[in-house]
Amino acid sequence: MNRGQLAEQRARTYLEQQGLIFVEANVRYPFGEIDLVMRQHDVWVFVEVKFRASNQFGGAINALTHKQITRIRKAADHYLQRQKLNPPCRFDVIAMSANEINWLQGCF
Repeated sequence: MNRGQLAEQRARTYLEQQGLIFVEANVRYPFGEIDLVMRQHDVWVFVEVKFRASNQFGGAINALTHKQITRIRKAADHYLQRQKLNPPCRFDVIAMSANEINWLQGCF
């Protein structure tokens, strides 16, 4: 596994420990990707995982660009349409370093 896959696995485990239910990982479309699809009760949670080895230059929390947010939103829309779902949903970010996990809920 590469560093990104390890970070996503760590994020999934962390979220499951917080009570979320895993649905799917690495959902890819030509126009965007969703790292993790989870559920928290009736809310579908689309999770972007960001890992940085250090907090230099703002760390993982500052690694998400407006363009990436747009692509993730578009991918989530497409995912829900393909699954014929219309649930409440939110977008979370897991920003992590080697020894820290920050879970930002409903951040975009």
